[in-house]
Amino acid sequence: MNTGDTAWVLISSSLVMLMTPAIGLFYGGMVDRKNLLSTIMLSFAALLVVTVQWVLLGYSLSFGADLHHVIGGLGWCGLNAITNTVCPYASSIPHMAYMLFQMKFAIITPALISGVFVDRVRFSAFVVFALLWTTFVYDPVAHWVWGEGGWLRSLGSLDFAGGTVVHITAGAAALSLCFALRHKPRAVDGRFMPVSIPLTLFGAVLLWFGWFGFNGGSALTAGNIAAQALVTTNLAAAAAALTWMVLSTMDGEPTAVGTATGAVVGLVAITPACGYVDAVSSIVIGSVGSLISYWSIKLAGRMRIQDSLDVGACHGVAGTWGAIATGIFASKAINPQGADGLIHGNLNLLGAQFIAVSTVWVFTFAVTYVLAKVVDKLFHFTVTEEQQQLGLDVFHLGQETAIQEPQEVVFAQS
Repeated sequence: MNTGDTAWVLISSSLVMLMTPAIGLFYGGMVDRKNLLSTIMLSFAALLVVTVQWVLLGYSLSFGADLHHVIGGLGWCGLNAITNTVCPYASSIPHMAYMLFQMKFAIITPALISGVFVDRVRFSAFVVFALLWTTFVYDPVAHWVWGEGGWLRSLGSLDFAGGTVVHITAGAAALSLCFALRHKPRAVDGRFMPVSIPLTLFGAVLLWFGWFGFNGGSALTAGNIAAQALVTTNLAAAAAALTWMVLSTMDGEPTAVGTATGAVVGLVAITPACGYVDAVSSIVIGSVGSLISYWSIKLAGRMRIQDSLDVGACHGVAGTWGAIATGIFASKAINPQGADGLIHGNLNLLGAQFIAVSTVWVFTFAVTYVLAKVVDKLFHFTVTEEQQQLGLDVFHLGQETAIQEPQEVVFAQS
């Protein structure tokens, strides 16, 4: 084992852990004041629930001994079998370090999904949903794409850091929830009055910072590929934010929230490709990801899709583009362990990426829809209109945020 590689993966695990509360801040700043605390608590709940699930069951299902190319076995439940062993997925680090790193990916995914219904979800129902969804959606998809023997991995599909496993599943789940819960009462249609734009910007900056661990740590070594992933990650985010700024001028002036959203979209788009593509390709990937996500939000609005914080457009659409772009721009000259993409003469990788994207979309959408109906039947997934009007902070937590509404200032005449 290599101490440098181990240190890098452990540090990256800590960076990725930071991203989950950062999602809470990023989302929280965009909602109404009466829902700020509950929005942050949804991300915190995902951190708590999935941590325990991953140790007891999830890691084994995702990365354990392959069963028929669709799921891992139960041999690593409780982690007893991996203590003081070398990781079979990266021989230079301890198995426990790899487990910890992958845990953070599993944690953040349901936190991302929470943005679809932050204004009306019942907290206890979300906790149950996060547990079930991680077990029946995330774990199988992680095994297909990353697990030894997983059928999409065997097919040749590439996902360097979670574009398919994390972002497509989060986006597809969000869209599925929009349809599954369409009949549920909604007190407010349309956009929120952001409680704190600086809070959203702070969350975006923390996400960008944490994403260096998300993408760079996925190299699992402290070497050239990790450095390449950090460079392409930073470039894609910057290019996407700039693209969003330009696009938003069609609606007036660029906004802080829009620019921050563009940066996050660029980070999503580059995630599956970051360790396989060069710098110029990352600029293209980030810019195009921003373009299609921007127009996807517009389309969702026209179709009256009730995705509160545009999780489907920002993660599902951008993640899909990133996975397909991997099939176009990937180069073995950048990463010999990857594959050449379409522009380097290999059509097969693009085909494998299309199969992975379509399969994960259909599977995630269908299973999420069923889980949403079951949770709604048993626990009532959303609160009533009256409770929505009151605000989820008071309903769930019995308290309001300390951030107050701006007050009108009256100056005395001299």
